[in-house]
Amino acid sequence: MRPVDRLLRATAQAEARHFWFRGFRSFVVPLLRQATEGLSDVRLLDCGCGTGANVELLAGFGRACGFDVTASGLRVGHELGRTRLVRATVAAVPFPGDTFHVVTSFDVLYSLERDVERAAVAEMYRVTRPGGFLLVNVAAMELLRGDHSVLSREVRRYSRESLRQLVTGSGFSIVRLTYTNASLFLPMLAMRTLQRWRGLSTEERAGQDITVPSAPVNALLAAALGLESAWLRRFDNPFGSSLLCLARKPT
Repeated sequence: MRPVDRLLRATAQAEARHFWFRGFRSFVVPLLRQATEGLSDVRLLDCGCGTGANVELLAGFGRACGFDVTASGLRVGHELGRTRLVRATVAAVPFPGDTFHVVTSFDVLYSLERDVERAAVAEMYRVTRPGGFLLVNVAAMELLRGDHSVLSREVRRYSRESLRQLVTGSGFSIVRLTYTNASLFLPMLAMRTLQRWRGLSTEERAGQDITVPSAPVNALLAAALGLESAWLRRFDNPFGSSLLCLARKPT
């Protein structure tokens, strides 16, 4: 089995319980509510959906679909009963312009070469309806590069300013831009500094990074991220391992 296939299957097994995914959902849901408030017949698209787990999340807000370039990821999604998934690339989105109220891209852009990255955001702008929203999550802060960077095939990690320039350069205006996972910053910094010092793992060994911890540890870390999500409803974080951006296409 190829490393990418192992990664997708491991991710599918971890998505429901792993503290990181639970925290991610708690960060994203308030922004989805904001983006869909007062709308009817909402259409949502997830660009680079992997196994389609986040398409299920988006489906709580309207008619949702997703696409991914990896056939193996879509196969896992179909095995789990997720049907509104197609195969395509983020640089050539297979939908007409001005179609979706909300377009999302979760942990995809950082793995793309620069020209593909810019083409992807331009395509997301094209398929977003005027007045619609883009919701993006990316890896942040170069000093947090570690084994997970090998696992997710990171080309770059973003700063607040570099993500702002990418999103606004395609025509969107920023509504919200904040770091997330700040509550885990110090242990993460220590662990990933150690990983860089001893040399980053291979993809096979790096897969341990998404193994669900023991139940007490997993619950504790999930609770920390849950408290952080409450903080983020009113304030922005000045640092963290991810950046979360909500942007809007002009009407």
